[in-house]
Amino acid sequence: MAETGIVIDPRYLDHDTGRGHPERRERIAVLLDLLDSHPPGLRSLPPRLATPDELALVHDGAYVEDVAATQHLPRYAFDADTPACPKSYETARLAAGGFLALLDAIMTGQVGNGFAFVRPPGHHAERNRAMGFCLFNNVAVGAEYLRRVHKLSRVLIVDWDLHHGNGTQHIFERDPGVLYVSTHQYPYYPGTGNFDEVGRGDGEGYTVNLPFPAGFGDAEFAEAFTTVVEPIAHQFAPEFVLISAGFDAHARDPLGGLEVTEAGFDRMARSLLRIAQQHAGGRCAAILEGGYDLTAIRNSSAVVLDELRAGTAAAVEPAPASRAAPLLERVRRTQSNHWKL
Repeated sequence: MAETGIVIDPRYLDHDTGRGHPERRERIAVLLDLLDSHPPGLRSLPPRLATPDELALVHDGAYVEDVAATQHLPRYAFDADTPACPKSYETARLAAGGFLALLDAIMTGQVGNGFAFVRPPGHHAERNRAMGFCLFNNVAVGAEYLRRVHKLSRVLIVDWDLHHGNGTQHIFERDPGVLYVSTHQYPYYPGTGNFDEVGRGDGEGYTVNLPFPAGFGDAEFAEAFTTVVEPIAHQFAPEFVLISAGFDAHARDPLGGLEVTEAGFDRMARSLLRIAQQHAGGRCAAILEGGYDLTAIRNSSAVVLDELRAGTAAAVEPAPASRAAPLLERVRRTQSNHWKL
């Protein structure tokens, strides 16, 4: 059985967001402690710095230069939520580059799948704007890298973060080569991600949003995966599955109102691994997004890693109807012009 690659590094602590900021160094510190023993089946992969040209696969070159300029400033705030310190640019390059190192290792067969535990997170970063704690859109850089460098045609991104990944959606909303699926609390920051946002032009239908109200948890996520995410993903037949793995949908998280538990994240991971095995030769990579309760991050990361290490993608039982049924029916009707649901 192929090993599971992990990317984590003490240098991810260098991005200093300041006192009281929820996206803090301890998010990585608690995972460094978890992974210090390197359980059997895990292979540590050293991160590298993404080059400016690699970042420019999805970001405007002038914006990359703007972030680079923060190296020479004692503090800088892109907005009220997104600060930078002199080491933030290099740490953000290491976050994107760490994910690319993992993708290269999977594509070359060094590992079968993996998880990049990086910060700062990325899915809110737009082509030319930092926001929502995010400087560079790590998962979007990775998806475009797979297509440009490894010549893949179809990449699936599933984003289970509490918050909608506006940046990822907007970067690929006109592109039928990337299927973006997001489960998130709505209405909530950043205000995007309603069910009728389905992509534009040639990309129409390749954006799938599942906007959940506060209070939804394991049962509702399970039904969403059974009735919407899995059928669409199987029709898309991805060549690689990427997971924007935010753990702020956890019931313990202080920033939101969803009620997912470790069991819910376990089921979602198993579902996506099964899709990867059936269509992508098992190629699946997760990258850390949000998650601000340290216990929830640690325990949820552990269960997802256990699924990745097992690599068996055991069958996932169909979920019974839940409180999500009316909302999911609305999503299915919206997507019925594009997919057989």
